Amino acid sequence: MTAVERYIEAFEGLRPDTLDALLVLFDDQARFVDPFNDVRGQSAIRAVFSHMFEQCERPRFRVNEQLGDAGVWYLHWTFTFGRTGHERRIVGVSRVVFGPDGRVREHIDFWDPARQIYESIPLLGRLLRALRRRLGSARDEQSTTSPSDTSFSTEG
Repeated sequence: MTAVERYIEAFEGLRPDTLDALLVLFDDQARFVDPFNDVRGQSAIRAVFSHMFEQCERPRFRVNEQLGDAGVWYLHWTFTFGRTGHERRIVGVSRVVFGPDGRVREHIDFWDPARQIYESIPLLGRLLRALRRRLGSARDEQSTTSPSDTSFSTEG
């Protein structure tokens, strides 16, 4: 099994009791970045995921695609959390850099918290959607997506 396959398997199986299995895949001084955190080291990365488990009900990751070469991989993923029937979905991409020893040196997440989280907050969401419409280019009604639609389309 390759380093990226081990990493994907650990992420997709991530639960509070499997967190250690993920952490051993990180270099001692690995950097982890997402829209809310920029930390370095296994203990700080543990804190990020422990906080996620405290704040999110039933969190889980699914890697949809991976693309990479040598030590740099891009993982397109879906993060789902919440009660059955009321689940939230976040779609993003992670850039993961592996060292020569196969451990993760850097993991940087790219996703849009404004559209995928903040726009669902009643007053703040209305303000952000209005701002996005004002700053965005003109488009017809068919191309407008709702905050819960996190899919990407390549159709024109």
